[in-house]
Amino acid sequence: MKYPKEYLDEIKLRLKVSQVVGKTVQLKKRGKEFIGLSPFKNEKSPSFTVNDEKEFYHCFSSGEHGNIFDFLMKTKSIGFGEAVRSLAAEAGMQPYRFSNFDQKKDLRFQTYKNIFKDYSDYYHQQLFNSDNKEAIEYLIKRGLQKKIIEEFKLGYVPWQNNFYDELKNKYSEEDINLTGLYYKSDKTGKFIDRFNSRVIFPVNNITGDTVAFGGRIIREGKLAKYINSPETEFYKKGNMIFNLDKAKELRSDTDEVLIVEGYMDVVSVYASGIKNVIANSGTALTERQISLIWKFFSNPIICLDGDESGQKAAIRIAEKLFPLINEKNKIFFSILPDGTDPDDYIKQKGKDGLINLLKEKEIIQYFIWNYHLSKIDQSNPYEISRFEKEIKSLSYSIQDEILKKYVLEDFLEKIKKLTPIQSKRRNYKYTPYKKEKNYQILKETKLLHHKRKDLSRIQIIEFSILFIILNYLDIASKRLEDLSQIDFLAEKNESLKKEIITNLMEGCDMIAINEKINTSYNKIIEEINENSNIQIIVKNKNDDEIISLLDELIKDHKEQSNLRKIESLEQKLINNLDENSYSELIKLKSQLNRE
Repeated sequence: MKYPKEYLDEIKLRLKVSQVVGKTVQLKKRGKEFIGLSPFKNEKSPSFTVNDEKEFYHCFSSGEHGNIFDFLMKTKSIGFGEAVRSLAAEAGMQPYRFSNFDQKKDLRFQTYKNIFKDYSDYYHQQLFNSDNKEAIEYLIKRGLQKKIIEEFKLGYVPWQNNFYDELKNKYSEEDINLTGLYYKSDKTGKFIDRFNSRVIFPVNNITGDTVAFGGRIIREGKLAKYINSPETEFYKKGNMIFNLDKAKELRSDTDEVLIVEGYMDVVSVYASGIKNVIANSGTALTERQISLIWKFFSNPIICLDGDESGQKAAIRIAEKLFPLINEKNKIFFSILPDGTDPDDYIKQKGKDGLINLLKEKEIIQYFIWNYHLSKIDQSNPYEISRFEKEIKSLSYSIQDEILKKYVLEDFLEKIKKLTPIQSKRRNYKYTPYKKEKNYQILKETKLLHHKRKDLSRIQIIEFSILFIILNYLDIASKRLEDLSQIDFLAEKNESLKKEIITNLMEGCDMIAINEKINTSYNKIIEEINENSNIQIIVKNKNDDEIISLLDELIKDHKEQSNLRKIESLEQKLINNLDENSYSELIKLKSQLNRE
């Protein structure tokens, strides 16, 4: 039976060729390669080379050449299966168990890749079609030369096209639809290209196979600026990193890699000559992603926009990943000036300007310290006390016990120096709060409070999300993918959410959407307005703040949904101990802990 490519790739990802070969051959570093005496032929002068970057060995005296599996088979005189099992154990992986399901999955993945290749090839050519000159002009205006466009295989999806029909000549409708490249219109019943009127960026896995796309509009309007492929069987956003397949080739030259927010930032920075640049694909940086990055680069630098939302995003990432750092794997942060992204900064300051900015990077613990310190009044002992608790709590989260000790000691020494200076202390005066009696308002408030007490937390969250969607359609359009991935508990709420998302994805006019929704869902809307505390909170917020609030609500909804599932499974297990339910329960609890 054939091993799945993903399983073999994972072994090669975890084990360097020099690591495997070095157990048999004494190797010495020479430039980008290692050299030693041939294990296949007696020799006095070394002719055997190992290249970790290209993942192969080569013996000039015997002509032997191959990867880690070939080396074990030839030096140990064992079969391929035994070599795979041996290396999997060395890599800390479970032995692979074959089944009919695995074979079918492998075939599905091959078909999946073929469809994406055909799609990518076709729309890459469309980019250079004279009918689509607006798209190529847009990219040129963004500073991209033809060489870079071709290297990243950027494409363009015209509004009117019939490529779906062409794909149907080669593949089944089921296989095409599993890719997420098309969605079915509720109105016409036809399949619509998800990336209509967008420049597309192929998203490759670690081995260079295209498994998803990011798409950007070329005309500013009401549609979301960027959209991404939906998650599929073979594409999980939390596991994918844009351009890592290219950047990893530089691992022998540097231990640093620049992590930016978007596709265009990556391409622009890459075009400037800084090629060790990557981006997380449309999601907050995950533990899985940073672990994958660390396999190639021990010192990643996270570079985000310098505005308030960029800094908030940076601190969320820092606090999430802080527990994972150790003496070998670190994380650095570099914050751009307010109002600029890496693409803008490159255009303003050039390659050297960005390099100089990155020299001022902060290691993660100092970035966390400086961020939280900037948010407190250092003359207020109560704020210093709260600050100390936050810093201690974050320090305790570090999994490496030795590093935890020294980071905590460092933080405590810094805290000692924060004793408020007498001259800067404020004179705090206690002013008793005087209650203004307004019995009518009090009565109405009590009634409203009583009614809201009958609602569960998840119901309140759903009402809050729907309130933002209904009143800020332009903001909702930027989070369509995230919104489509949560299932509302109440059917009426889910129905309303789906209706809005479908209309937004189809590019319907905002006014038309509002008219349609208000006519069909007026009772639900009244209920939302009546029970949404969020309307007070968003009243004076800007767009970035509302987006951030929406993100938190989506996250809270996922958490509450998982908690409900956990409660249900625990009750089920009380009555009947079921292995599948138990496995699902463990999985949900692990997911909840990670999040």
